[in-house]
Amino acid sequence: MIRFLQTPSKTKKYVLGGILIVICGAMVITLVPGGMLGDAFGFGAPQSGVLARVGDEEVTIQEVQVAARNMVKQQFPRGFPQQFMPILLQRAADQLIRQKAMISEAHRMGFKVTDEELRSELQHGAFSQVLFPNGNFVGQDAYDGFVSQQLTLTVPAFETLIKQDLLIRKLRAVVEGGITVSDHDITEQYQRENTKVKFDYAVLTLENISKQIKPAEADLKAYYEKSKQAYTNAIPEKRSARYIIIDTARLQQQAKVTPEELQNYYNQHREEYRVPDQVMARHILIKTPEPVNGKVDEKAVADAKAKAESILKQVNAGGNFADLAKKNSDDPGSKDNGGSLGWVQHGQTVPEFDQAAFALKKGETSGLVRSTFGFHIIHSDDKQEAHLKSLDEVRPQIEPAIAAQKVSGQVGAMANRVSSEARSKGLDAAAKGNGLEVISAGPFGRADSVPGVGAAPEFMAAVFGANPKNPPDLVHIPNGSVIYQVTNIEPARTPSFDEIRARVEQDYKADQARQLLAKKTQELSEKARAEHDLKKAAKEVGADFKTSELVSASSQVPDIGALAGGPAAAVFDMKKGEISGPIDTGRGGVVVALVDKQEPPAEQLAASTDRLRDQLLEQKRNQYLQVFISSLRDRMEKEGKIRINQAEMKRLTTPTSEPSGE
Repeated sequence: MIRFLQTPSKTKKYVLGGILIVICGAMVITLVPGGMLGDAFGFGAPQSGVLARVGDEEVTIQEVQVAARNMVKQQFPRGFPQQFMPILLQRAADQLIRQKAMISEAHRMGFKVTDEELRSELQHGAFSQVLFPNGNFVGQDAYDGFVSQQLTLTVPAFETLIKQDLLIRKLRAVVEGGITVSDHDITEQYQRENTKVKFDYAVLTLENISKQIKPAEADLKAYYEKSKQAYTNAIPEKRSARYIIIDTARLQQQAKVTPEELQNYYNQHREEYRVPDQVMARHILIKTPEPVNGKVDEKAVADAKAKAESILKQVNAGGNFADLAKKNSDDPGSKDNGGSLGWVQHGQTVPEFDQAAFALKKGETSGLVRSTFGFHIIHSDDKQEAHLKSLDEVRPQIEPAIAAQKVSGQVGAMANRVSSEARSKGLDAAAKGNGLEVISAGPFGRADSVPGVGAAPEFMAAVFGANPKNPPDLVHIPNGSVIYQVTNIEPARTPSFDEIRARVEQDYKADQARQLLAKKTQELSEKARAEHDLKKAAKEVGADFKTSELVSASSQVPDIGALAGGPAAAVFDMKKGEISGPIDTGRGGVVVALVDKQEPPAEQLAASTDRLRDQLLEQKRNQYLQVFISSLRDRMEKEGKIRINQAEMKRLTTPTSEPSGE
C-alpha cells in the first residue's frame, strides 16, 4: 500500500520507532552528562553509585534510573505507579547488564563492525527514510542536525550505538543459527491452536474462602511473631531535607526575547521555514491483483476498473466522497478516515498518484488514475504552493527556542553560584541573595513526591546517599537543579504488632485461605472422581458449577482466565468424560470435566504451515537467546567479569511503600 511520511509529527513518530532497535542501555549512557556517574571500580569492592561492572564497562545507578524513566515514557505514557518502580528499576538494571555482557562477548569472539557496514545500515535500516530519502544522502549538515536535534546525541555517539546494535545482531546470528522447526513440531502446534473443547467446571474462589476466616487476636499475634522476619524494616527509611529549586521552566517564562534576537534567529533558520508544494488529498482505491509469474489477470483488472468507474459516477453525481471511501476503498490506512491522506508532498507517493494529485485544484476530483496498486479516485481538499513562512507565522515556535537557549546557560551558572554560596553562607543566605526560597520537606520516603521537585529519582538518590553533617550539595533533575541539605534521617525499622496489625491480618487470612483452598479443591476433585459427577460434588463442597462454550487454546474462560500457557491448558490433553485433578488458577481452585473435544481437520494444516513455521522459529530463537544470555551472565560472573554491587542493587530495588494500617 502507499506509504506516506506526511507531517513533522509523522516523521518524528517514525524516527522514534526506529530508535527502539538501537541498544537502549548504550543510549542511556550517552544521554547521562559526564562527571555525574560516580567513581570507577577500584581493584576492591564496587563503590557507591556504581551498580555493576561488566567487562570494562560500568553500570551506574544513574544510568539505571534514566533507563527506567525511558521505559516509563515508552511503555507507560499515561504514568506508572511509583510503588512498582523498584520492579522497573530491577528490569532496567538487568537489561543494561545483559546488553553490555552481549557486547563484551561479541568483542571476545572477534566480531567487528566496519564503517562500510555502518553506512549500509544507515542507508538501508530503520533510519533510511530520514537520512537517505529516495536513496540519496541528505548531506552532512542535515545529518548532524537530525542527530543532535531529534535524538539529542552527538554523531560519534549515535554511530557507536548503531555499531553496538550491529555487533549484537552478529552475535545473535551465531547463537540462533542452525535452529530449525520440524514437521512434527508444526503439526503439534496446529493441533494445540485449533483443537476445541467444551467442559464443565467447578470453582472455589480465594475471595469467598477468605471471608470464612475469622482469626482471633491471639492467632494474629502468634502469626506476627512467627513471621516477624518478613516484617523486618517494613517501615522504610525516611529523610527530611531543606532545598532551593532553580526551575528551568520558570526562568524560561521570565526570559525576555528582543525583536533583534527574533529576526536574527529567523534569518539563520530561514530554510527550516520553507513550505514545499503540498496537497491535502483523499482517495478511493480499488485494488488490482498482482501479476502471477508475469501474467496479469485481465478479467480481474477489468472488474476493478468497472467498479472504480461506477464509484466515480457516484462522486460526480454529488455523492459524499468520504462516505464512498469508507464503504468501498481498499486502502486500510485511509478508508476509515474517509480516504484522507493528510498533507502529501512531492515524491511521497507513487509517480502516477503524485502527478494526478498535484494537477488538481482545491476542491477538484480526478478521473481514474491507474497505479501499480490499482485504480484511484483522488480528491483535493486543499493545496499550498511552495513558500517561505513569515516571521509572524513562526514567532510562536521561535520565541520559546530562543528563551530556552538563553536560559540553558543561565541555569547551569546560577546553580553553581547558588550552590557555592550555600556551602559558604548556608541555604537561607544563598536563597535570599538570589531571590529564591528555601523549601523544607519531610519526613519522606524514596518513592514519595516532594514539593516543587515531584518524584525525581535523581533527587531521591542524592538525598538518600547524603549525610546530615554534609554541607549543601547540588543535583540536577529533569526540570532544573536543586541545592539540598539533609536535616534528619529516620532509619528503617521493624514495626510493632499494633502498628502493622492490619497487614498482619491480611497476610494471615491470605495464608490460611491458600491452605484451605488447596484442601477444598483436592476434596472437590476426589469426590467428583469417586462419584463420576462433578456437579454433585460441587454442590457438596459449596463450589460454583459452570459450563464453558466450545473454546480453543487462545480463549478466555470466566473464573479461569486464559487457557494458553495456564494450568487449565491441561484440559486439551484430557479425554472426553475425564475429570481433572485440582487446578490452581491463582485466584481460586478449579476442577474440570471434559464434555466434548473437536480435533481440527488435517487437510487444513497445509494452509497454516508457513505461518506456524515462522511462529515456532521465532519462539525457538528467543528461547535459545534467553538461555544463551543466562549462561553467558553466569559464566562472566564466575570469571569475575560481571561484578554486582549487591548493597546498591538491594537499595535500588527494595520497595519503599508504607505498610498497611500505619
